[in-house]
Amino acid sequence: MNKADFHKRALFLSYFTVGYNVIEGMFALFAGSLTGSVSLVGFGLDSFVESLSGCIMIWRFGSKKDVCGAEEDKIEKKAIKLIGYTFFILGSYVLYESVKKLYLQEIPDPSLLGIALAITSLIVMPILFYTKNHTARSMGSKSLEADSKQTLTCMFLSIALLVGLGSNYLWGFWQADPIVGLLVVVFLFKEGYTVLKEEKVCSC
Repeated sequence: MNKADFHKRALFLSYFTVGYNVIEGMFALFAGSLTGSVSLVGFGLDSFVESLSGCIMIWRFGSKKDVCGAEEDKIEKKAIKLIGYTFFILGSYVLYESVKKLYLQEIPDPSLLGIALAITSLIVMPILFYTKNHTARSMGSKSLEADSKQTLTCMFLSIALLVGLGSNYLWGFWQADPIVGLLVVVFLFKEGYTVLKEEKVCSC
């Protein structure tokens, strides 16, 4: 594949990311509002943040696609920083909600819809992450590679969500929900810091 083909694939993956995550986020927020689950709400917010990341990639690959050299590096750097900030936006909210749930002992209700959503995400996200990451490395785009880490975050959050919701549903261990949220926060802040410190950009 030449650069133009990889460019088209990156744009398609970005559109798919936005569409899928908007739908996923709506379902997660709906289920989270019904059950009071912080991990479900956090998962829904992650979906919307990943949609934002996808929109940034659409902006990145949907315009100025013929530029090169210093101009392309400038676009890449801006896209990388915008994606990095999204990690901190999500992490801050999940941190607040997780601590609040534990302190006030707000017990979430079991959610079969949330469990089904987590399983679906665990099927879709690894495939999407691999495809994005492979495309990013093939075309030398650090911004798309950073975006793929958003997808990886969603995959890890899906695992955490399944553990938290499953523990509450099967054994009534409601604390697993906010505890899992706190573990996810560490990963989010770490990845956000790594992305913002990224200096190497696209190789044109």
